[in-house]
Amino acid sequence: MENIFPDLPGAVDRGAKERLLDQRGMLVWFTGLSGSGKSTLATALERELHSRGYLTILLDGDNIRSGINSNLGFSPEDRLENVRRIAEVAKLFVKCGVIAIAAFISPTEEIRQIPKRIVGPENYREIYVSTPLEVCEERDVKGLYKKARSGQIAEFTGISAPFEEPGAADIRLDTSRSSIDESIDLILTTLGFTVSR
Repeated sequence: MENIFPDLPGAVDRGAKERLLDQRGMLVWFTGLSGSGKSTLATALERELHSRGYLTILLDGDNIRSGINSNLGFSPEDRLENVRRIAEVAKLFVKCGVIAIAAFISPTEEIRQIPKRIVGPENYREIYVSTPLEVCEERDVKGLYKKARSGQIAEFTGISAPFEEPGAADIRLDTSRSSIDESIDLILTTLGFTVSR
């Protein structure tokens, strides 16, 4: 491994790329139960930042598990590897000055520490979408809770597998109490962007 270099000699450095884009790279990590509103908020945040001229990348469970992580299941080991790979991909974008927005259940503190460690705490912002289980289950957009309750899906977070609430998230949002616009305004303010509404 001594011949592997994480940064190629002579490559354009992060600072130069951030100056070119006139923005700072970061990873915004949404965590919460299935149906909590993670993907909806992540998509809304990306659209808002894009409308302001920022370059972003949206990483979501569906687009990642259909490609780079298609060989992984939902065992505890596979969940760790899923997040590790996502974080490594996000790190590459962050080093290019891109704002990476990720929406993943990431149910334990151990799992959530992986992206924070990989991209560095100074580049990591965590948003806990704390919508109650009963609301998530009522939404059940993909019918997953129903399948989990009937035993068709094993190790389903919130039903047959635990979700540990984050103790140190930068933001906590309940989408059953706050509108998308209200939530995005809070996120923008916390991340250091101005609110223009």
